[in-house]
Amino acid sequence: MPDNTTAATTTFIPTATATETAKPANFKKWGTLVVLSLALAIIIIDTTILNVSLGTIIREFKTTIQNIQWVITAYSLTLAALTITGGRLGDFFGRKRMFMLGAIIFAIGSTITSFSHNVPTMIWGEAIIEGIGAALMMPATASLLVTTFKGRERAIAFGVWGGIAAASSAVGPVLGGWLTTHYSWRWAFRVNIFVALLLLVGSIIIAEARDSAEKPQLDWLGVFLSATGLLALVFGIIEASQYGWWLAKQTFVAFGSTVSFGHLSVTVPALLLGAILLTLFVWWEATAEKNGRTPLVSLELFKNRQFISGAVTTAVMMLGMSGLIFSLPVFLQSVRQLDAFHTGLALLPLSFAVMIVAPLAAALSHRFNPKYLIQAGLVLNGLGYLVMNRMINVDATVATFAPGLVLFGAGMGLVMSQINNLTLSAVSVQEAGEASGVNNTLRQLGSTLGSAIIGSVLLTALATNLVGGVAKSQKIPTALKPAISQQVATQTSNVEFSGGAQISGSSSPAIRQEIVAISHQATVDANKKTLAFGVLFSLLGLLVSISLPKIKNEHVEREESAATGH
Repeated sequence: MPDNTTAATTTFIPTATATETAKPANFKKWGTLVVLSLALAIIIIDTTILNVSLGTIIREFKTTIQNIQWVITAYSLTLAALTITGGRLGDFFGRKRMFMLGAIIFAIGSTITSFSHNVPTMIWGEAIIEGIGAALMMPATASLLVTTFKGRERAIAFGVWGGIAAASSAVGPVLGGWLTTHYSWRWAFRVNIFVALLLLVGSIIIAEARDSAEKPQLDWLGVFLSATGLLALVFGIIEASQYGWWLAKQTFVAFGSTVSFGHLSVTVPALLLGAILLTLFVWWEATAEKNGRTPLVSLELFKNRQFISGAVTTAVMMLGMSGLIFSLPVFLQSVRQLDAFHTGLALLPLSFAVMIVAPLAAALSHRFNPKYLIQAGLVLNGLGYLVMNRMINVDATVATFAPGLVLFGAGMGLVMSQINNLTLSAVSVQEAGEASGVNNTLRQLGSTLGSAIIGSVLLTALATNLVGGVAKSQKIPTALKPAISQQVATQTSNVEFSGGAQISGSSSPAIRQEIVAISHQATVDANKKTLAFGVLFSLLGLLVSISLPKIKNEHVEREESAATGH
């Protein structure tokens, strides 16, 4: 008897201990997900939060939309250029440590931006300092999830993480609009300071992780080549609206000096330089790896079909997403005369659709192949763009866009709930930091190029449509058309945020009213063009997704094995 009692006691105590210790372990695990998701949210919100405040900042700083576009795009550009570096630093010195350092730098950048009174200060605060902080935090969020969760729990964690990523893109304009209208656009950045403090406190529960096999050597030449190559590429795209895509519309001036490229626009040499630098980057990385040095990016990673197809699919989807969030507020504020808050509210159908569909898609992933859910999402994206393209007109209201935004948001929810787990599950835990850096770099590159391309298309189309509208007008005297055309072609900011182009000199009320009507129709036509680009991006994403592997969910595989007796 004594022996039996002892045996019973010995088996009971470990069970109780395991139950007790599992609770704090689970709290730390899922608490880590909350902290990392919150970090991801503020990083992504900052990529869209200014889009509804463009008019306010342009008027306050007495600047142009091209300059503010640089602030928005440069933030994503810094993320794209330095996220891989941030991931490597996390591998070398600890991902939790880089996450905390990133939160501190992010808060400093937000503080500077919130007190800025000109575009250069905003670029330093948001685009550069905040961007560096985000570049340290973002790869750490994904790689820490890879090291914290396994199997089905990892799929759930990435479903939550991806849903928050998608929802944050849509919540940014609503939050930014509310703060701009009721307080100030500056509070959109001051809030980040408090969130960063919460992240620092919450990081206590995050376990440290690093790649102990790697030597702490950073490929500085690789950082330089990739960053400058991306900068040249994005510079060429953004400035195309002002200087032209091929032939020069005007002389390029840099630091007070005139630079001539013959009849060519500065866009051409900028894009060529970007292509050369990025080619040199690839060559240098291959050389470094061949000679046994630690490259910034291991090119072996790009041989992983599952990883690279998932990362590229995300990047292509972000091309259209960032373009939509940039262009649609232009219509709502310039044609419908909405303030920043109501512009943000107009995008709520997108936010609600994402927040409903993302968790639903996580549940559906137990029954359906993730590849098919992603492809269904991309189809819905394309349908959303198409519906908005067909519905937009000068008299379109907020309700007009709701069906298209719901379709688009549902598509984003399906894609973002699956794509990150599918992409990062393709790599080992040791490669998590580097893979996360590459994945997020491609995501931000898509966002950067999307804002740059769609912004450039929008502004170029606006100028062209304005001149064309003046030329076709039956109400503007023929003698006045050349002078008016010259003025409206250079007033895209006035067109978008001041109710129409402003014509100097004396002109009748009828002519001024006609200019406003032309400006509004030009904005509609320009938005139609950008939405058509969105449809093309969705089709491109669908084409890329064909190469995604058909990986069954573990839960489904177990059920099928049980049914077959294997």
